[in-house]
Amino acid sequence: MTHLVRPVREADLDPLVALAEGAGKGLTTLPANPDTLRARIARSTAAFGRNSADRQETESFLMVLEDADTGRVCGTSGVYVGVGREAPFWNFRRSIHSHFCTELGIRVDSTVLMLANDYTGATEVGTLYLEPDSRVNGNGSLLARARYLLMASAPARFGDMVIAELRGWLDETGNSPFWQAVGHHFFQMSFDRADYLSGTGQGGFIADLMPKFPIYADLLPEAARKVIGLPQEASRPAFHMLVKEGFRTSHSVDIFDAGPVLEAHPRDLATIRDSRERTVAAVVPDTADDLHDHLACVPDLARFRAARVRLRRVSQETVEVSQTAAALLGVATGDPLRCVGC
Repeated sequence: MTHLVRPVREADLDPLVALAEGAGKGLTTLPANPDTLRARIARSTAAFGRNSADRQETESFLMVLEDADTGRVCGTSGVYVGVGREAPFWNFRRSIHSHFCTELGIRVDSTVLMLANDYTGATEVGTLYLEPDSRVNGNGSLLARARYLLMASAPARFGDMVIAELRGWLDETGNSPFWQAVGHHFFQMSFDRADYLSGTGQGGFIADLMPKFPIYADLLPEAARKVIGLPQEASRPAFHMLVKEGFRTSHSVDIFDAGPVLEAHPRDLATIRDSRERTVAAVVPDTADDLHDHLACVPDLARFRAARVRLRRVSQETVEVSQTAAALLGVATGDPLRCVGC
């Protein structure tokens, strides 16, 4: 099967809701709410269609993975510009407080969690979800790296800091030990309810109810302390992909489940750093010699598509693409193509 990543469309609402329902709890940016998702589709459509290199701090780009043979939508990913500009983007900043008693020769280092808005204005990559049956043949990597090809195609429209927030660790019953130890006491609601309100743009309760004073992690139950900064098992492949791409773990965690927040500068991300924009010199038969697999995209955001395709580089400026690749991406001789080795 051949897959491509493309901008979400209005007709994708029902499969997007189905994906959100399949993703389960914790994926805040993909709530199973048709009205919220309809609004996000509209915002994404406007962002992809805007013909300007100027940055708009509240833009968001939502993409889907499509089975090109059947047209079925089987995954999603997104890029959010200027998080925290419309509503506060909260996280816990972890720091070490050291206490000394010279007279007794005692030193105590304590991990402290402080409510913060450190990433206001950053660009967030997220909403990465792939239905289980489609987690084959590098589809997850394609869906994730398409976000960086998008950013490389219009760098001025994205921030100088890129972050990724992963779902935190859950126990065998699906509960978050950190939520039970912290959020549950302050919000007086279930994790699912808090996550749903946050994901549907109703996150004002966070500032109203969360404690403004530091939380000493040493005072939390051991089960909660152990999971601070740990991704849940289902998110570990995404965590490793992010690290491989060039992200690094930060001192911040999610306020609900203590999932890790990773950060990077765009120039440090491998797909952005190594990709190049070239011109299609010719469309050649699929049986042509010296065709190799590459990740490629149409750099015009209004026509953006990304896929793993077969092509060969003719010079520093030009490539030849297979007929299948040309049809999949909708390109012809003379069109620009941004590509990177797989």
